[in-house]
Amino acid sequence: MSKTTKNPISVVCFGDSLTWGFNPVDKSRYGHDIRWTRLLQKELGDGFYVAEEGVNGRTTVFEDPVKGDKNGLAHLATVRKTHMPIDILIIMLGTNDLQARFCMNAETIAIAMGRLLDFARRPTDDVEGRAPKVLLMSPPPLAPLAGTPFVAQFSEQSVTESHRLAACYREKAAEYGAAFFDAGTVISASPVDAVHFDAEPQADLARAVAAEVRKLAN
Repeated sequence: MSKTTKNPISVVCFGDSLTWGFNPVDKSRYGHDIRWTRLLQKELGDGFYVAEEGVNGRTTVFEDPVKGDKNGLAHLATVRKTHMPIDILIIMLGTNDLQARFCMNAETIAIAMGRLLDFARRPTDDVEGRAPKVLLMSPPPLAPLAGTPFVAQFSEQSVTESHRLAACYREKAAEYGAAFFDAGTVISASPVDAVHFDAEPQADLARAVAAEVRKLAN
């Protein structure tokens, strides 16, 4: 008689280029030994299965008239089906919503995030379509833009609103019964491009997120 093995706890990291692993130095993708999502898998061990779902330029709910196909809410419907059953869903979005062409403040971005949180907490009508536990992560604030490649895409107002986003997200997480973690407490945007992560501090982020995931797994 075959022995049934217990499935690992499924963790899906849903985000943008900060989750995908964009390297601000050469615009490549960081390797498995650097990306915080892969390091998260290493921190959590064999009892967990971490899936990466990052797309460069992804927004919360907004259609991007320049790049197209970046609407996170539209993507999430498919991602939930692809990876079901999801035990823990980590969402980190909002940086791209800060781009000047969207003209969004922190409160508006948080309201948009609420739509994702509301959708995530609902079971789907598919087999294994149960609702996951959700960890909402606020991205770190933008670094100073002067001299960076993104100075034309973000404004000084974008930087100001990025510093307000964590507080707005914390309130929104509480409203929808999600856990919350401020990534800006352990990692900062790279001074190279004011948006993405340098290589070295990603291990610190992985350890911090692992601690939050273990809380939800208990």
